[in-house]
Amino acid sequence: MQAGSIFRTALAGVCLSLVVGCGGDGNFGGSFSDNGSFRSRYESARSALETGNYDRANRIYAQLVETAGPFEGRIRLEYAHSLLRGNDYAEASKQARFLSQGSEGSERAAALAVLGTAEHELGRAAAQTGDQVAARSHFSTAQSALGEAIKTSPDLDPVGALASRLKDSQLRLKSLG
Repeated sequence: MQAGSIFRTALAGVCLSLVVGCGGDGNFGGSFSDNGSFRSRYESARSALETGNYDRANRIYAQLVETAGPFEGRIRLEYAHSLLRGNDYAEASKQARFLSQGSEGSERAAALAVLGTAEHELGRAAAQTGDQVAARSHFSTAQSALGEAIKTSPDLDPVGALASRLKDSQLRLKSLG
């Protein structure tokens, strides 16, 4: 299994545990289960994410974020994760950055893990095209986000995938000067 695949699997588990942990039974509490339409759309998005239908999941999550109310952070985290899994690194970074700026604790750490991973991938792409300025910027953001995520919530990195990305970002930054 490749490091990226291991990371995505680990991150999926972290996101799922955060979602379930926030609502006990995965229903996010009273108002989520009271709103059948929201619940149905959420279950569709979650199912699409779990089965690898990221385009569908992303479309539904994008709509849910707008109507999520008090569950916006949790939905946005899953949305960012779905974007990451679907290789839409720029949008995953945007969503994770937004969430990380307004959250604390494990929710912030999970958002930073997604942000750091997305920025690492954007840095790799920029380096491949020879855009050293963009690569430096992305790797620097990845380094900062991943470092904080690991420091704040080491349990987010049970197999060392985040630490590996952090080390790679540091090495790439050093090589870019």
